[in-house]
Amino acid sequence: MNLKQNAKLLYEGILNSYSQVFFSKNKLFGIILIIITFFDLLAGLSGLLAVVITYLAGRGIGFSKIRVSEGIYGFNSLLVGLGLGIYFEPGIPFFFVLFLASLFTLFLSVSMEGIIGKYAIPYLSLPFIISIWLIALATSQFEALGISQRGIYTLNDLYVIGDKTLVNVYTWWNDIGIPSSLRVYFFSLGAIFFQYNLLSGIIIAFGLLYYSRIGFSLSLLGFYSAYIFYMIIGANISEANYSYIGFNYILTAIALGGFFIIPSKLSYFWTIILIPMVAIITISLSIIFSTFNLPIYSLPFNIVVLLFLYVLKFRTKSTKWLTDIFIQHHSPERNLYAYQTNSVRFKYLLDTSIQLPFWGEWVVSQGHNGEPTHKEEWKNAWDFVITDEAGKQYKGKGDLPNEYYCYEKDVIAPADGEIEQIVNGIEDNIIGDINLENNWGNSVVIRHNNMLFSQVSHLKKDSIKVKPGERVKKGHLIAKVGNSGRSPYPHLHFQFQSSPFVGSRTISYPVSHFILSKEKGVELRSYQIPELNEKVKNIELNPILKNSFHFIPGKRFLFKIIRGENVTEEKWEVITDAYNNSYLQEKTTGSKAYFENDGNLFYFSRFDGDKKLLLYYFFLAAYKIQTGFYNYLELRDKFPVDLLFNKRWLFFHDFFAPFFFFLKADFHIQYSDIDNPLSPEKIELVSRVNLKFFRKEVKKISFKLILNTKGLGELTIMINNKKITALCEN
Repeated sequence: MNLKQNAKLLYEGILNSYSQVFFSKNKLFGIILIIITFFDLLAGLSGLLAVVITYLAGRGIGFSKIRVSEGIYGFNSLLVGLGLGIYFEPGIPFFFVLFLASLFTLFLSVSMEGIIGKYAIPYLSLPFIISIWLIALATSQFEALGISQRGIYTLNDLYVIGDKTLVNVYTWWNDIGIPSSLRVYFFSLGAIFFQYNLLSGIIIAFGLLYYSRIGFSLSLLGFYSAYIFYMIIGANISEANYSYIGFNYILTAIALGGFFIIPSKLSYFWTIILIPMVAIITISLSIIFSTFNLPIYSLPFNIVVLLFLYVLKFRTKSTKWLTDIFIQHHSPERNLYAYQTNSVRFKYLLDTSIQLPFWGEWVVSQGHNGEPTHKEEWKNAWDFVITDEAGKQYKGKGDLPNEYYCYEKDVIAPADGEIEQIVNGIEDNIIGDINLENNWGNSVVIRHNNMLFSQVSHLKKDSIKVKPGERVKKGHLIAKVGNSGRSPYPHLHFQFQSSPFVGSRTISYPVSHFILSKEKGVELRSYQIPELNEKVKNIELNPILKNSFHFIPGKRFLFKIIRGENVTEEKWEVITDAYNNSYLQEKTTGSKAYFENDGNLFYFSRFDGDKKLLLYYFFLAAYKIQTGFYNYLELRDKFPVDLLFNKRWLFFHDFFAPFFFFLKADFHIQYSDIDNPLSPEKIELVSRVNLKFFRKEVKKISFKLILNTKGLGELTIMINNKKITALCEN
């Protein structure tokens, strides 16, 4: 790694260490917080040195450069450095102790990540508390360390630095006429960074408002919930002994109301309920630790947040109104918007992708909980048959098995797996007869994972092509449809189960993607249960669609972009990172469009970067693509609103978003044209994005995407009657 890249990581590590105190990775917010800490020069310098020492030590020891640069370890060292810088005078002994304290805090952070992290909960600021307590107790014996007098003679210190003018500014800010409760709120914010003045708190409040409207509103909710509770119980809320610990309520509210839990009505409700608990713990611990002459710092915040998050792990059922974060976006708003969108898009997203166990169009002759046999333990199963235009299952009189359209048709593996059990020697029944002795007839059970098995039954004798222990891929030929077992006429029985034996109790498990034939066209169904009398089939892959969206790592794209008379270029590359995340990256800016492709469905999941790029518009245009072509097939989806609305719209929306959305961004795509269904060379897809304020459309972006045998061909974009054309050059 070159010097420039190392410098960039150090820069990010420093800024993130500051903003992580508020669970953020916002760079501007980090800069604001750095400035705040230098209101006390030595404290600011000590905090910065602690962060740099932690970063360099973390990289030098060999910890993850990503974790170190994200400030995950640095923010605890920052707090330790600020605390030491406030309490002690500068000198060689002080900086030596600071160095050791930074290393010790790093070791605590990494250790707690391993100990507490295995329960999927954060360690918060516990390393800071433990480290600064131990150092505070030990330094009582360090005679070379001098206790700082700066806080005692603040006005004198300011006079020396900036004469009477600085004293007047400081006095004016601290004497500004605001309600006493709001004054305590600002002092509490400043106290997070050991800055005990009004100006620091006001600047932090504005920085918090810039970073997160939800976070800002939660900080007020948490603080005033505690303030009211103190008034109700008659506890002392005077500024002298309260402002130093008020940040416990602020941080608790932000953490539980919107950062570690998806912001919602219920998360706000639990914030209000839990804040009095924080207050009680704060009061009791203050009494206990005063005997050791130790401040409690953020211990109450840590206790309640960790306790609540740990308790949630024992829920037997999660509710959509109180959902812990699975993928952390380091912003309450982004967490909420991503969750709201993905809970619709990927509601039934499963580890094992399942297709129907046949080719062509079949009809569900008996569905889940259907008559006569899909009952009780075997209710979650299907029977499939093939019918003609008249709805008949057979030709002729239907007296013989081979007169039925589905008889001897191929049965295929619905997913990758291993053959677990087969039954292959049972004769087919004559039409109308059944074999109750061998109820399931010839059958195959496939293990897809340790908890998911599939079974196909009523197969033809000696038609099974696989053996127990054999590995099969999705679509692998398994057997032929027969009429064995409890089967009066040829049909295919299909079920999922959690054990490997023929005839096991069934479980409900959806088919990942299938095409539903309707009177007027077709419809894509994803992660749903085919129902009685529905005509269904697997997606028949179109070679152009499949090739166009088969983005393999290392593949590059060059686009010529035409905006009126202005012609520019844009280069993309397909990358898969160490965490197996695949994305298209624009070479100049590093902007990324993350995607998934399960072979049947291609979809974009996230965009990070410049929203003026062609890559961003391609992300919008091809947000969801299924790789089979069906004339006039329409797909719909939803975008996270923060991807499309500007900051002015979002600023007001963010305050209300935990309770209701008045902004919406919808996606719609239509499979509009194919030049030759049998041997296609060109496909046209038309898509659009609709932005809505309540139900009123406020903006529309239209796209036309042309694909050819080489892959991506041409993308046309229409925004406010302005046309942009992009041609793929490779």
